[in-house]
Amino acid sequence: MILKELFANFAILTSLIFLYTQLIKAPLNRSSKLKYKIHAGIVAGISSDILMFYSIHIGDTIFDLRHIPLILVAFYGGITPITIALLFFIVGRLMIGFSFASYIAICYILTVSIITLLLSSKVKLSLQMKIAIILTANNVLLSVIAVLLVDNKQTLYLLLPTYWVASYSAGVLAFYMLVYLRKTKLLFDKYKLESTIDSLTGLNNVRKFDEVFNTLANNVGQKEEKLSFLYIDIDFFKHINDTYGHGDGDIVLKDLGALLSSSTRSFDIVSRNGGEEFSVILLDCSLDRANEISERIRKNVEQFPFTLSSGKEINITVSIGVASYPETTNDVSVLIEEADKALYHAKRSGRNRVCRNYEVNELPILTSV
Repeated sequence: MILKELFANFAILTSLIFLYTQLIKAPLNRSSKLKYKIHAGIVAGISSDILMFYSIHIGDTIFDLRHIPLILVAFYGGITPITIALLFFIVGRLMIGFSFASYIAICYILTVSIITLLLSSKVKLSLQMKIAIILTANNVLLSVIAVLLVDNKQTLYLLLPTYWVASYSAGVLAFYMLVYLRKTKLLFDKYKLESTIDSLTGLNNVRKFDEVFNTLANNVGQKEEKLSFLYIDIDFFKHINDTYGHGDGDIVLKDLGALLSSSTRSFDIVSRNGGEEFSVILLDCSLDRANEISERIRKNVEQFPFTLSSGKEINITVSIGVASYPETTNDVSVLIEEADKALYHAKRSGRNRVCRNYEVNELPILTSV
């Protein structure tokens, strides 16, 4: 019976840990936002209550693995989540029954929680050593309580060795699972971010650009909003690479990405579309306003000193093609194509220019330097 109940506790515990790690947005730590700490505290408290309801009952005394979720939340989250978890635990324990044993159980869990808080933040030891000390302290405390409260020595002789093995096994596995799942989630989030971000500039990459543009194009068509698009290309970038090397070329691209972000509005969407080509999606932006932003970008780039690895400063220029829905085209799906045509005209007209298209069959109007 003892083995059966402890195994049930063990299965419930691992299921709860796995479920929790799948639902959270970020692993719990001391610097987590307050709402995440509150959520973690509630989950840990409810988890300990669930484990108590599937515990081993010996008179008024119950034995289970309720300490594991409380130890985990105290270890990683600190005082805020463990305080919330303890409130849930105390209420749950008193609902089972109020007695001297329940009072002792509450004191025991409070002691283990304090030990965990101190070891996790104040003591410089390896993770493995901290886990071993915390679990040993828990087992020693519970063994003392068992000796005081359980009269049947035969039951005690069977319970304590079984509980020590189960507690150590469950505790080590719980920490291992949580560490593994935390690392897995961090890696997943990292790879997910890297799949949408250009590693050199930190801007959206072409995959993210396509996703965002398609979503916005659908929304704009339905809501009848304005949408402008800038296609930006560095003038004579091949000459920069040939003269100074690709390393310095990357420096120019990185600095230009930062300059584009600072030259546009905070909610505009800046992307690197490949090589020396960049784009800006201007949300709810008219053609005239898009032209003003384009001119600001062109002038900022022209005046900005790009510092190379040698310390040498160079200046570059960009050509920009502008298209706007519904002013230069009434078909939002060809907005990129229209801006590309305007960019091509800017290149042919002398570079370092902003050009805008009104209609496909009309010549673009040039904004001269």
